[in-house]
Amino acid sequence: MQNLAANVTEPGILTVVLMGLGTVFFGIFIVILICKIILAFGNIKTNKKPDAVKEQSGGEFIKPDGELAAVIGAVVAEETGEDIKNVKIVSVRKVR
Repeated sequence: MQNLAANVTEPGILTVVLMGLGTVFFGIFIVILICKIILAFGNIKTNKKPDAVKEQSGGEFIKPDGELAAVIGAVVAEETGEDIKNVKIVSVRKVR
């Protein structure tokens, strides 16, 4: 019986490196492709606006009540990194 392992040669270092790099870049390409497909389907669904948003006027000023002012102030303070005591809500405007 002939020894089959004796006839097999090991691949060179360049072949191993190129195969490894090719596999990695192919995998990255597939991940990017999947992300773009998911984003495309997500944008199709999010472009539809609910009826409540369509009915709002763009320039109407409203007087914020205590709860609304607290929520807006907390968000502004968090995003700007300021203390909540330094944030003052002067007016609120509905936008589309």
